[in-house]
Amino acid sequence: MIASLKTRLTDDMKAALKAGDKQRLGTVRMALAEIKRREVDDRADLDDAQITGLIEKMVKQRKDALSQFTDAGRQDLADQEKAEIEVLAAYLPEQMSDDELIAVIDSVIADTGASSMKDMGKVMGQVKGKVAGRADMQQVSSLVKARLG
Repeated sequence: MIASLKTRLTDDMKAALKAGDKQRLGTVRMALAEIKRREVDDRADLDDAQITGLIEKMVKQRKDALSQFTDAGRQDLADQEKAEIEVLAAYLPEQMSDDELIAVIDSVIADTGASSMKDMGKVMGQVKGKVAGRADMQQVSSLVKARLG
């Protein structure tokens, strides 16, 4: 049986605790706390897709903070964010290559008959459904713009 993402996070937290890996332990605990907060707020258990979305959001927040800390010359904080990104990224599905992404985008453009930038929303909606969790949506957006522009 394939373990759920939440179970995997819990098991990894226990392993990090036993190994004394404070960085991994803190990051995994933070992810589990965020999952628990969302479950309490929504009064429902999150499935793997929702947990993946939550982890993606956490990675995006850390990438934003990383660039801000780097710009501000705070390398110590930037290194902390980078380490958290690496830990969290291990729980996300493998990212698509640029070639795979372009193939999906071209396929959606052909299916929808999109021809200009005004069709971007329609294309993005369908592409997002096909690549959810496996591609950075900012990258997808710039590739769609390049294809439609």
